Amino acid sequence: MGNVTAVHHVSLLVSDTGRALAFYRDLLGLAVDASRPGLGYPGAWLVVGAAQIHLIELPDPLRGTPLPEHGGRDRHVALSVTRLDDIQEALASAGVPFTPSRSGRRALFCRDPDGNAIELVEAAVAGAQGQ
Repeated sequence: MGNVTAVHHVSLLVSDTGRALAFYRDLLGLAVDASRPGLGYPGAWLVVGAAQIHLIELPDPLRGTPLPEHGGRDRHVALSVTRLDDIQEALASAGVPFTPSRSGRRALFCRDPDGNAIELVEAAVAGAQGQ
């Protein structure tokens, strides 16, 4: 007990890896880690600080299930960002809807093209944890 020290990676189901990369790589600016092994199905590994997001292009058993309008009321991945205003501007320019965090802190929620909820939390100090 007590040996868990960090999140290594999070996997997200996507229906189209290229479309997902347009969101995560091109819009949010995450780098692709090409050194990770293929697993026999389409996908990509994205670098997020010391952790990674693994995009997995496999059937989603929950596809078509109604989602809460606000991503904070859904399972989500929270990412620390240094300049939330820049992210908000990029999302708005790309036509990606978002809602502010209801906690009062500088954060917002959006969804990727497959409906996965993403929380973007402004960290006052690089590497700080979102709450």
